[in-house]
Amino acid sequence: MSLGVWLTFLMASFLVSISPGAGAINTMNSGINNGVKSAFPTILGLQLGYGIQILAVAIGIGAILASSTTIFSLIKWMGVAYLVWLGVQKWRLPGSLGNIDNGENTKKKQFWQSAFVNLTNPKATVFLVALFPQFLSNSSTSSYIPQLFLMGGTLLTVDIIVMFCYAALASQLKRFVNSTSRIKLMNRAFGSFFIIAAIMLAAYKKT
Repeated sequence: MSLGVWLTFLMASFLVSISPGAGAINTMNSGINNGVKSAFPTILGLQLGYGIQILAVAIGIGAILASSTTIFSLIKWMGVAYLVWLGVQKWRLPGSLGNIDNGENTKKKQFWQSAFVNLTNPKATVFLVALFPQFLSNSSTSSYIPQLFLMGGTLLTVDIIVMFCYAALASQLKRFVNSTSRIKLMNRAFGSFFIIAAIMLAAYKKT
């Protein structure tokens, strides 16, 4: 892969990661509740889900998902249900100061919750199926492997940087969340964001 092609792919990677979605909402939720450092398990979990999607595309499973309406719909509606569940859980949290940075969400829970958010987002896999061939050079099959490693590594590195920026931005809002009424409002706002993300995923149709 030439430097020019990689730089174009790098720009595309930033556009993919910076687009608001369930992953960004999940990261900002962790950032405002627990701070940037405590959002690390959430970001790592997102990368696990993203990495599995990239691997699926690289070995051809992504193409099967992209072409199978049944499998696509199954994974999509699992993702919709999970996002709605997350939204409802946020709405039901009481407006208590004890809900913020109180160890309620363990690191393990943050990790697997965010991993599942990405794993049940099939539209990302379909997008990657369309994206990868645009940047792979038409050379020998053996050269595809290092190219895929480079592209996968670029996507994950960029996403980590962008998610940390989202977490840092959200953590700055924590100083304003200093009363029970504001905490309750924040919980319901993020709950609504999760549900909106679910609606957007539900409305997505594979072309």
